[in-house]
Amino acid sequence: MGLGAKLKSLFGSKAVDEDFFEDLTDVLVESDIGAKTSYEITDELEKICKKEKIVSQSDITERLKKILLENVKETKLEVVPGKVNVWMVLGVNGAGKTTSVAKMAKLYKEQGIENLVLASCDTFRAAAIEQLNFHGEKVGVRVVSHQHGSDPSAVVFDAADAVRSKGPGLVIADTAGRLHNKENLVKELQKIDRICQSKADEGCYKKIIVLDCTTGQNALRQAEVFNEAVNVDAIILTKYDSTAKGGVAVSIGRELGLPVALVCTGEHYEDIAPFDAQKYVSELVLN
Repeated sequence: MGLGAKLKSLFGSKAVDEDFFEDLTDVLVESDIGAKTSYEITDELEKICKKEKIVSQSDITERLKKILLENVKETKLEVVPGKVNVWMVLGVNGAGKTTSVAKMAKLYKEQGIENLVLASCDTFRAAAIEQLNFHGEKVGVRVVSHQHGSDPSAVVFDAADAVRSKGPGLVIADTAGRLHNKENLVKELQKIDRICQSKADEGCYKKIIVLDCTTGQNALRQAEVFNEAVNVDAIILTKYDSTAKGGVAVSIGRELGLPVALVCTGEHYEDIAPFDAQKYVSELVLN
């Protein structure tokens, strides 16, 4: 049952009093908005409703949507024309990172970015190199990879040189996500970060984290770790289904200030689209 259905049930069974707002907090938590953010949002909503004497279901729902929207951030990922752009894609193994890289490659290639190279920087998992090569072949985009166990920074270095040799374009770097070894991961990402920064033209470097919508508050924790390591610029949400447990974008926006750029809605390469905060909140509250 989604947030919208739970809200309808809540309105149907309770008067709008303190108990109502306590139960509303539980409903928001169950929708993966997170305990801290849920309490703060409910508290804000309760104060508004008391002050303005709002009691109807439609008015309370509209106020809730407005508060949620204030906390959800969105951004656009655009290739700066005439420049060498480098985008580092982060995320834990299993979040759909490599598939998202392939989807991005197809999306931006179709938007006219011809000089586009994928960098296989997850050199620790042999399957990751093969996987990205497979996707690159499928979407018709060149992949730069080194042998298993090689230095990930060297891969992105070579990929950026390959793009620059042909003029302006885009490198999308697929990185490792071994979060269980946090200290090593952070050091490794910071090294790749420095190389990406040095190889991109000024203002053309982005750090993008891929988060699985269905993992709830784990996604928030992942965003925290990666953001601490390299200051994330944007989010891609995978397994995007706001009718289920899709509220994590609210707590990530409120607690970390990180915006969502793209959403992946299926397994096909074309199942990727720009994130629309207004649509997201409406679907979250209504479904």
